[in-house]
Amino acid sequence: MIKLDEIIAAKKEEVDARRSLKTVEILEEAASKQRKTVSLKNILASGNRTGIIAEFKPASPSRGVINAEADVEKVTADYVKMGAEALSVLTDNRFFGGSFQNLEKARKINDCPILQKDFILDEYQLLEARSYGADVILLIAAVLNREKVERLAHKAHFLGMEVILEVHKEDELDMLVEDVDIVGVNNRDLSTFKTNIETSILMADMIPGNFVKISESGINDAKTIIRLRKAGFSGFLIGEYFMQHKDPAKALGHLVADLEKLSIGKK
Repeated sequence: MIKLDEIIAAKKEEVDARRSLKTVEILEEAASKQRKTVSLKNILASGNRTGIIAEFKPASPSRGVINAEADVEKVTADYVKMGAEALSVLTDNRFFGGSFQNLEKARKINDCPILQKDFILDEYQLLEARSYGADVILLIAAVLNREKVERLAHKAHFLGMEVILEVHKEDELDMLVEDVDIVGVNNRDLSTFKTNIETSILMADMIPGNFVKISESGINDAKTIIRLRKAGFSGFLIGEYFMQHKDPAKALGHLVADLEKLSIGKK
């Protein structure tokens, strides 16, 4: 099985390689030309929408290839039409089949907030994210320390992006710093890649009330979303469940319809 430290080691090598090909100055110029970012925090905090963050995820370390045929432009545009409030686009290629080109394509045709999903370790990656059009970035507590979270979150805000701090266990909440906007509870254990919705339920009350909360991974039905809403979550990051279908957006549409039947989801 692929291990987290293997992913992180590969990521460091990738970033060093990209840094040698594209300078900070080039990225800064590209970032300055991007349109103003859209707030995911504000959309989720409104509390009267589906709260679904639909992810374009071609592959994963635990499942391998999930959907190699999906077209990022069609899928992301259809996600929004079917009720997604925001999008998440994987940019890691080696383990998740993603790319910055996918992020760029999704940005050009969608006005909603877009989360750039990757293992961010370096400020250079924040410039990359902004230069390709990301509104939100993800900082994963399991691979960072508080000092790095503080520095990266501050830089992300400087670039106009919002910050999700992803946690999986209670002690990672010690990394909550001033520039974190949203707390994401990952139901997937990154050491085993197994998912358990109870992770979000158990951690809900541990997260300070001033943070918008989202639940990530393992969500595949309306009843689970209802349960998570009652626990205090306003956002739901769903990728693998949608992407395993031939038509990911159609699967999203069915989920939204189920939410509407249960009187908690609105398009």
